[in-house]
Order: sequence, then C-alpha cells, then structure tokens
Amino acid sequence: MKTPSTSTTARLAVLFAIGLVAFNYPVIALFDRAATAFGIPVLYVYIFGAWAALIALVAAIIGRP
Repeated sequence: MKTPSTSTTARLAVLFAIGLVAFNYPVIALFDRAATAFGIPVLYVYIFGAWAALIALVAAIIGRP
C-alpha cells in the first residue's frame, strides 16, 4: 500500500475543515427556509449537494497520481 504524500494529506485536511464548516449550524441555518428548489426543500438540496461535492473532491484528491 502506497503512503499518501504530505500535499495529499494537507489537501484532505483542508477539505475536512471545509466540510466541518459546511455542515455546522450557522451555515445550515442559512438554508433552513420554506422555499423549494425543483420541488425539494432548499435545506435538503444543500445538504445532499454539499455532501456530493465533498465526495467528488475527495475522489479527485485521492485519484491524483
């Protein structure tokens, strides 16, 4: 098994911090509205969109040679 480089580890640490901020109360409260997007509550769109974006970014960071 290959050991990750320090730049990959640093990028993942920054992405983790971004994830903590994205799913913390003050940011989540911004999207807690009665409005809908595409018929889905905005809060759900934000949560699942941010989650999918974090997964895609982790895949992009890990997939680099």
